[in-house]
Amino acid sequence: MRSIMRSGGSWLAILVAALGYFVDVYDIWLFASVRKASLISLGVADANLKAVGEMLQNWQMGGFIIGAILFGVIADKRGRLAVLFSSILVYSVANIANGFVHSIEAYAFWRFVAGIGLAGELGAGVALVSELVEKNKRGWATTFVATVGVLGSVAAPIVAQRVGDWRVNYWIGGGMGIALLLMRIGVFESGMYDRVKDRDDVKRGDLGLIFRNRERVTRFVATTLVGAPVWYFAGLIMVFANDIQMALGIQNPFEPPKIIAIAALGLSIGDILFGGLSQVLKSRKKAFLLAFAWMTFGLIGLFYFVKDRSAFYWMMFFIGLGAGYWAVFVTTAGETFGTNCRGTVATTAPSFVRGLVIPMTFAKGWLEPKMGYLPALKVIGVVVLIGALWALKTIPETYGRDLDFVEEG
Repeated sequence: MRSIMRSGGSWLAILVAALGYFVDVYDIWLFASVRKASLISLGVADANLKAVGEMLQNWQMGGFIIGAILFGVIADKRGRLAVLFSSILVYSVANIANGFVHSIEAYAFWRFVAGIGLAGELGAGVALVSELVEKNKRGWATTFVATVGVLGSVAAPIVAQRVGDWRVNYWIGGGMGIALLLMRIGVFESGMYDRVKDRDDVKRGDLGLIFRNRERVTRFVATTLVGAPVWYFAGLIMVFANDIQMALGIQNPFEPPKIIAIAALGLSIGDILFGGLSQVLKSRKKAFLLAFAWMTFGLIGLFYFVKDRSAFYWMMFFIGLGAGYWAVFVTTAGETFGTNCRGTVATTAPSFVRGLVIPMTFAKGWLEPKMGYLPALKVIGVVVLIGALWALKTIPETYGRDLDFVEEG
């Protein structure tokens, strides 16, 4: 890692991308950590906390989808740096405003706007880092970005518990974004992108490059679905861990911040583990397969063998380790497409994965009355993992790939 950080100023791009992703993840898990307290403060009845929480999460994830398309196109038309500056500004304003809301409608609106802003962070950062770092070290650099970022999910519940006031927590998140905005002065654009920008024969920021070509559509869908198990765990298991504990019959369940913190610690360590494995094994696909197997065993243990709060606590950590292949996923998203649409894919794929929480939530809502809460979660988990295995078979191996190429229009 040290040799990467010394290379031609790339260290600053890696650092700001990592911190940008930290802020991104921090915000997502800040909402999860203060969800219950903020909704009670706004007058939501106990019986409606879960439903309103799911609605707000869906609004935020909807923002991710819109923002991913918007900032993905900007990343390829105007450059990676344009996104890194504008996205964090949108996020910061939204989070500060979130601390002033007094209605659920306003809460939903600012969660949606925050989602739009956050959508550009990871993809633009990964695209920039992937193009600045030499190919045999690229995986280590993106693993560093992802690991630092996922640590935001550890920090958010800890800070939320210590600060207490949910409004102040949102202001802290917005302030972090403003500070990061100032840090980004001095970061330079990718030379790979600059060369493509000057070519009149290459289309940039054109969604048709992906969606008018059957092979590219299949490649894009597979690139997205391979990351879906992470957000099955994060969006349906971690966020609603309190409800799952009660459904499992666990007495005196742990509060969400404590479960989120231990699961997020697993995610962080898993990023290092699987990101490192993808480099050592010289294969992204082998790392994916090992992570899927790990998650499968962990989810079986959670649903069928956990009977007390202590076992639930440590099982969440164990599954988090397996779900920590996000570093490999974002690296692959930055390696699968050419320079002229890399920003679009690196931004949209992670955000669309997060957006998959919306259909997962609706599917759970449809299945739950028919078969019960836990069986509904099991069915969705099976479908998501099968989809991820199909995606793994479909995507190309991208380890060591030369990224200086374009998608022909």
